[in-house]
Amino acid sequence: MTNRDLFLPVGAQPTLDGLVDQAVTAEELGYDRAWFPESWGRDVVTPIATAAERTDDIGLGTSIANVYSRSPALLGQTAATLQEASDGRFRLGVGPSGPIVVENWHGMEFGNPLRRTRETVEIVKEVLSGDPVDYDGEYFTLDGFRLRCEAPNPEPPIDAAGLGPKAVELAGRFADGWHAVNYTREGVAERLEDLRRGAEMGDKDPDDSRVTLSVSCCALEDGERARELVAQHIAFYLGGMGTFYRDNLARQGREELAHEIYDAWQREDREHATELVRSELRDQMGAAGTPEEAREQLEQFENIDGVDAIYISFPRGADPEEIRETMVAMAP
Repeated sequence: MTNRDLFLPVGAQPTLDGLVDQAVTAEELGYDRAWFPESWGRDVVTPIATAAERTDDIGLGTSIANVYSRSPALLGQTAATLQEASDGRFRLGVGPSGPIVVENWHGMEFGNPLRRTRETVEIVKEVLSGDPVDYDGEYFTLDGFRLRCEAPNPEPPIDAAGLGPKAVELAGRFADGWHAVNYTREGVAERLEDLRRGAEMGDKDPDDSRVTLSVSCCALEDGERARELVAQHIAFYLGGMGTFYRDNLARQGREELAHEIYDAWQREDREHATELVRSELRDQMGAAGTPEEAREQLEQFENIDGVDAIYISFPRGADPEEIRETMVAMAP
């Protein structure tokens, strides 16, 4: 059975209290896990710690904490602390983000994201074990310390986000799961093969790698408004968030379309970019319309073999009431 999770829109909420209330509502509605993102707004740790205090059963996780803004050891300490705060409900999601955020916001050199992600995952696992950390890598060398507090039991799983074949292979080989973002229903299948290959390279059972697929959702009585919000959201990511999402769509057999959307957005013809998404892509990457229409579309993603959980994300233009309406309509 495919679980339904929520990706809570940190930036869309005017207050921290409002954001945490969404996690409380998600628990009441029966969602399996609430994922909290981190970009250049609120940090991800404070909302999760607050949500852990106000909820009892719902899983909590980061999607994603980038591997440049915190050291691997600090990520390990944070994971251990949030696992304690949530009574074992925490799952750590990490990834490299992208050069626009890493270089222009954090002031860090983007470097080799695959290698840095691998070293981060390996070090965090050592930290969470409670044993002394002895690591000699390309980016990090650690020696002589162990967690000063008791190691978490159980250790929180670690998921890695990735787009390209090597990044997904890395998630299968070194992490406990993969976060898939901005995929069509057909496009995710090829990357699942990369995940299985990575798990086999790491001498792991591929079926133990948890796959969480993000789907942009909007379910409103005004179905046309919902469809338009999702189309605008997908166009923004493909056209305005660097070249990673564009190239990811191109790898899914949509190269010409990917470049046309990107180029239109870059020359500020955003209506054309959105129209391309409306006509050729929206229903392959999102679930939108009236509640009945959106739920029917979401089931098509849930039927993808190899996907363990769908996390319902919300279009960036949706207001808090539209987010709540969607949460209720798409609840398990």
